[in-house]
Amino acid sequence: MLPVMGENHTTIAGFQALIRDRYFKTDAARGPAGTFLWFSEEVGELAEAIARRERGESNQANLNEEFADVLAWLATLANITGVDLVEAVEAKYIDDGGPSGTK
Repeated sequence: MLPVMGENHTTIAGFQALIRDRYFKTDAARGPAGTFLWFSEEVGELAEAIARRERGESNQANLNEEFADVLAWLATLANITGVDLVEAVEAKYIDDGGPSGTK
């Protein structure tokens, strides 16, 4: 299991399970397409928070919230499409040494 912030803190798997336990029934009923729209909206809100930061109008609490929202909606999408985020991350970035090139 990959820790997000270190031992005794939230893990990717633990967070994905938390989101699944709290919201799966509603999220599954909405489906992947509708959920992706919510996810996209949250990414847009994160973009706005980053833009405000770049203009010197940063609100760190809002920026933190938007990052958390994007992560929660990503976990939701993974849950309703049957993706284990830890397995996906390990397969792409750890087991094979990660993609080559730059990001």
